[in-house]
Amino acid sequence: MGISHSLHSYTIMNVILCNCNMFALASAVFVELLKSNSSIPSSVVLDSVLCSCRDCDGFGNHNNNNNSNSNFVVFDVLIDTYRKLGRLGDAAHVFLGCGFGRFVPSSRCCNGLLRDLLKGNMMEGFWRVYDKMLEVGLSPDEYTYSSVIGALCRVGNLREAKRVVQFEMGEKGCVPNLVNYNVLVEGLCKSGSLDEALELKKEMAEKGVVPDNYTYAILVDGLLKHRRSDEVKLLMSEMSELGLKPNSVMYTSLIDGFVREGNLEGAFRAKNELVAAGCQLNLITYNVLLRGVSKAGEMEKAHEILKEMVKMGLSPDSQTYTLMIEGYCRENNINQAFELLDEIKRRNLAPTVVTFSVIIKGLCSVGNFERANVMLEEMVSWGLKPNVVIYTTLITGYCREGKIDEAKTVLDGMSNKGIVPDAFCCNSIIVGLCKAGKMDEARALFVEMREKGIMPNAFTYGAFIHGHSKVGEMLDAEKYLTEMLGHDLAPSGVIYTSMIDGHCKVGNLTKAMSTFQDMLERGVLPDLKTYSVLIHGLSRNERIHDAMEVFAELKERGLTPDFIVFNTLISGFSKRGEMDKAFDLLGDMCKKGIEPTIITYNALINGLFKSGDIERARELFDTISTKGPFPNSVTCATMIDGYCKSGNMAEAFILFAEMPSRMVPQDAFVYNALIDGFCKEGNMDKALDLFREKLQKGLATTLSYNTLIDGFCKYGKFEEAYELLNEMREKGIMPNHVTYTTVISCHCKAGYMDEANQLFVEMQERGLMPNTITYTSLIQGYFRKGNPSRAFALFDEMIKKEIKPDEVTHSVMVDAYCKEGSLADGFKLRDEILSKGMLMSSTFYETLLDSLCKKGEIFEALKVMGEMSVEGVNLTLTACKSLICNCHATGNIEDVEHVLKSMTKYGWLPNSTSIVGFVNEHQSDGESDDLRNLARKTA
Repeated sequence: MGISHSLHSYTIMNVILCNCNMFALASAVFVELLKSNSSIPSSVVLDSVLCSCRDCDGFGNHNNNNNSNSNFVVFDVLIDTYRKLGRLGDAAHVFLGCGFGRFVPSSRCCNGLLRDLLKGNMMEGFWRVYDKMLEVGLSPDEYTYSSVIGALCRVGNLREAKRVVQFEMGEKGCVPNLVNYNVLVEGLCKSGSLDEALELKKEMAEKGVVPDNYTYAILVDGLLKHRRSDEVKLLMSEMSELGLKPNSVMYTSLIDGFVREGNLEGAFRAKNELVAAGCQLNLITYNVLLRGVSKAGEMEKAHEILKEMVKMGLSPDSQTYTLMIEGYCRENNINQAFELLDEIKRRNLAPTVVTFSVIIKGLCSVGNFERANVMLEEMVSWGLKPNVVIYTTLITGYCREGKIDEAKTVLDGMSNKGIVPDAFCCNSIIVGLCKAGKMDEARALFVEMREKGIMPNAFTYGAFIHGHSKVGEMLDAEKYLTEMLGHDLAPSGVIYTSMIDGHCKVGNLTKAMSTFQDMLERGVLPDLKTYSVLIHGLSRNERIHDAMEVFAELKERGLTPDFIVFNTLISGFSKRGEMDKAFDLLGDMCKKGIEPTIITYNALINGLFKSGDIERARELFDTISTKGPFPNSVTCATMIDGYCKSGNMAEAFILFAEMPSRMVPQDAFVYNALIDGFCKEGNMDKALDLFREKLQKGLATTLSYNTLIDGFCKYGKFEEAYELLNEMREKGIMPNHVTYTTVISCHCKAGYMDEANQLFVEMQERGLMPNTITYTSLIQGYFRKGNPSRAFALFDEMIKKEIKPDEVTHSVMVDAYCKEGSLADGFKLRDEILSKGMLMSSTFYETLLDSLCKKGEIFEALKVMGEMSVEGVNLTLTACKSLICNCHATGNIEDVEHVLKSMTKYGWLPNSTSIVGFVNEHQSDGESDDLRNLARKTA
């Protein structure tokens, strides 16, 4: 017998059964048919049923047989069967494909189908069925509207859901009932529209619909999830007035709400009310309480709850023990956590994935990765599959400890076990690599991540931006920021702060400020950290007054500066010797109730010494010695260093001798300050004695050797310097790049270039990378010795090794290019500096201008002066005078007038300055003859 014949037999039998009102048996027949022939499309089954109805004269029957409409029920039975089997798409297909005609589905059938489609989140099918229902004239009832309201809430169309309840139902002659209102209340609560939900509750009462326990349970749950526990008490009082009693479920929700808020007192008060109301405490309630006390670290209280549970006849489950294990892991009490794991096993309870996840996280937090991996294997032996969260925990733990290779091994192992890593896994390693400065490895993982279809998120890009910004690689940081924005990922305040910090570190304050402005334009509000970084960057780059403007903006935005911000500004003014402003800030700091730290006073003392106010520095030192904060070794080192630099070695020694009685250790920094002082004074014997004393105390450091070596080198005592260099090696104190650079620099200044080059080779053989100062010293030395080819070759080598030249290097090179008559190379170097976002020094510009004026290229000189003005670089009076003389040497008075006009325009000279006046004012200078000649020509 063919399938089609078998199918027709089934369907004709069901039509007959329905005609005989044997609906249950018809349903069973359909179940057998659909289970045994699951591959038959619903359209084929429907066609067979329609054909069977015709065969039984179900359609076009005019004999008024009482059973003539019974076989229409066969469609209801078929739809219901598909629903019960979970084949909702087929059920909807049958409903939509009946063609209707004389057949109209029952309301019960329609409502059941709509309800199941909604539960299955099959929203497209839901609305097609509902539309068809209206199309055939089947009026919705209260049950239909419950599903419709629920569907509207599901897709977030709360306005339409309210319209249906408040208007449409009434217009259709259908009065909203309690269920309709509850569905809408629940939808509003889930969307966070709690105030609207509470208003709807009032509307219910006004329309005679009395809220029930479920209504209040929904509202209580919504309020608690949004941390509005105070309003819950009012609702529960209202329930009592209506004669409704909160049940254990509602009280458990209340307890859970208090726990989420961290209000354990409120949670236990609700627990007592639950008992007083005659409700039975259950396992769920106890577990909620356990979660709260364990999270708060109150493990003794957790054990009391556990004992009470057992006393009440309740058996703790795996979740109970897992919550307590998590509490102990938070306290790093891993031994107690394992005792509870053993208890789970003794009670024949099965540890869950969460149990193992919590323990593995605890082991990672204490650095016990070996045991964490053992637990991973044990987890598998229990038949549990580690998930991506557990692997991320392991990876993050390894990265936190700097064990990046181990983290990468875990990541590779995930793929082998069929677990697809997500962005969080990869981000942990990328962050670790970026923090370690391994940017190439991080970039390789980034590429691999994208190849696997794992899309980077804001944290991924943030890691790269932070890593590059930290080391001043701002072009790379900018590249990742641009790419991030291109993927519609919004940079956070932390990312912008990293960028600003990076620009400040490389001295590109213009870019730092533009990044700050971009941050504001994108609606990202700067926090105290952002302002602190910007203030620190401006202050460190000697733009303290700009820093004060940012400080004022910080306060205007309602942020309260902390001691770090105040210390930065106080330090900035102190370094400039603007001590009145520094002390004004100290007063402002104290008024705001922010206690100055010893760092604050150290900056002030250092500033007073630099400004020559030694007496006031001593007064401040004595004040804090009696009132606090008590001086530390940095304070004493600052005082001693100040005395040494002012030539007052006697006071420096007195304070040095007092340090033990002040309970301040005579550390390496203090010794270094004294040694440096005697070196600068030229008293190398005393410096050497202190150095030997320092060695006996075991305080010898590379820095102390460097200080003494520098002293000997400056006085031409190269033999002694070499002896110290050899002594360092013998004592296992390795010379660093500063040691070699110091000796190389001194040899270069003395003109001993062969020796300097030998040391240069030796330091590299020892694995020490020459830095900018090393190369600049050698380049200067070779230029002095008349060997420009070697100097230019060293500069090229420096660039190839990606060692960034500084202002001094650039000034030396542009001076060399100009002397060699290669102005084009000088301008090329200028363009390279600007393209890298670096600022050019005034010395660099002066050298270029000097060369241009001497060559009579005044038009180019004026362009450079305009560029200086834009960049905020000023010419000194001496530089102005020199340039005017050089212009005069070309014999073109008009050029002199153009240059002088530009100088006054840019504010480098007063507006009233004339050539004659300029000459008269500076007749005593070395160039007076040149100036007088110039004055006579212009008179």
